[in-house]
Amino acid sequence: MQRTLVETRYGRIEGIEADGVRVWRGVPFARAPVGTLRWRAPRPPEPWPGVREAQRFGPVAPQNPSATGALLGLGLGEASEDCLNLNVYAPSEPGRGRPVLVWLHGGGFTFGAGSQPVYDGSALARRGGVVVVTANYRLGVLGWLGLPSLADDDGSIGNCGLLDQIAVLEWVREHAERFGGDPSNVTLFGESAGAMSIGALLGAPRARGLFRRAILQSGAAHHVTGLEAAERVAEALVKELGVDPRDARRLRELPVSALLEVQQRALRRVVGELRGLPFQPVLDGVVLPEPPLAAVAAGAAAGVSLLVGTNLDEWRLFGLADPKLAGLDEAGLLRRLERALPGAGTPAGASLARRAFEVYTEARRGRLPLEPPELWLAFETDRVFRIPALRLAEAQGNGASEVFVYLFAWRSPAFGGRLGACHALEIPFVFGCVERLRSFVGEHEAALRLERRMQDAWLSFARGGAPGSDGIGSWPPYQAPDRATAWLDAEPRVERAPFEAERRFWDGIL
Repeated sequence: MQRTLVETRYGRIEGIEADGVRVWRGVPFARAPVGTLRWRAPRPPEPWPGVREAQRFGPVAPQNPSATGALLGLGLGEASEDCLNLNVYAPSEPGRGRPVLVWLHGGGFTFGAGSQPVYDGSALARRGGVVVVTANYRLGVLGWLGLPSLADDDGSIGNCGLLDQIAVLEWVREHAERFGGDPSNVTLFGESAGAMSIGALLGAPRARGLFRRAILQSGAAHHVTGLEAAERVAEALVKELGVDPRDARRLRELPVSALLEVQQRALRRVVGELRGLPFQPVLDGVVLPEPPLAAVAAGAAAGVSLLVGTNLDEWRLFGLADPKLAGLDEAGLLRRLERALPGAGTPAGASLARRAFEVYTEARRGRLPLEPPELWLAFETDRVFRIPALRLAEAQGNGASEVFVYLFAWRSPAFGGRLGACHALEIPFVFGCVERLRSFVGEHEAALRLERRMQDAWLSFARGGAPGSDGIGSWPPYQAPDRATAWLDAEPRVERAPFEAERRFWDGIL
């Protein structure tokens, strides 16, 4: 194991080199957002004298424990408000002009970190000759609190996490060449909340020109909150704290532990009202002047190529935490469908729920299970993940940019096969850590083969904007009426308009 030095704008950093990859960990990209900087846009880091050790991961963003994270084995280290750091992976072999991939982690905007073992960028850097960057951003109450009294000098509210991500991209633009990367060839990729963040960044004026391509895994441009809803969440939290919502000074003085405790308590009440994530990017009129999907459709992300996709059984992961799912009957399913669709409590809402039931039943007849629990899982997979992804593909594909779509269909053997091709299952295939997650992933040799094929597709997209590879074959762009979709399983193939009847059901609804 050798040491490797790089000069950054703020000082020298010393990483390590092993197994054909150089790694720098815990590199600050912004000043610690503490004290008067809490709930403010990130500021550049303070320069440091001498050489800064960059061989260990930096602190992760403050967060509460996550059952989902524990299930997936997403280990975390020390947490601190001084969490705005990133990690760089680059091939040992000297080179210049390498593609750069910047990863935004998932976790519902409330947990996770770029340093989690499943996001180790070494395999991608080694296999593809690319530079990989993973990073932290502020989470939960510290990253997405939409309280008017905490507005920044420019009027931005509730988007500290998004501004952190923009700061990462700005750091990459300035430093990519020092690690052998090409600052003009940056691919932003992420999963779940990370992909939803990318969807927001596609519509954010401050992010324009900072990345050339984007890969959105199980997330799109729908997950944003209006100012009114964001303020409701903020007020619920502040009420629990017993602090005047106008007293920004007092809020900035509160210990992190108190904020996290209240976040956990207050959100149990707020989530049901919102019918969505309590923390996510905010339509503040400054960082996000308009809904990202509308901005993309109007050309805000012109020139950015997209690779967008979802997993076949996304909602099965969340179904594990649904105690009433196993006993769901047709009447109960219809009630759930009505609550999830427009017009709940009206004859029109009941009629729409009945139509959803009929469409999903008929579309699956003879090839997929028809029990009410299965229909609900398929419906929620589409509502929350697949349809937003296709809407983004359609919005961006209307311009001059190419868009490619996939469906990940590999099924996990975990929990007796109940997970199927669930949310987050594609991550180890992308990062090349299938070997370490055998019990979660399953069939070893076939899984390793799919891992290689997916990595090659992702790397091909990052290099030149097209994800075709030897293992997958020709992968045409997504366009109506063919709607070419790569089906990623043991034997990948390209399908024409899969699950078309279900897609058409959502026209004019979501």
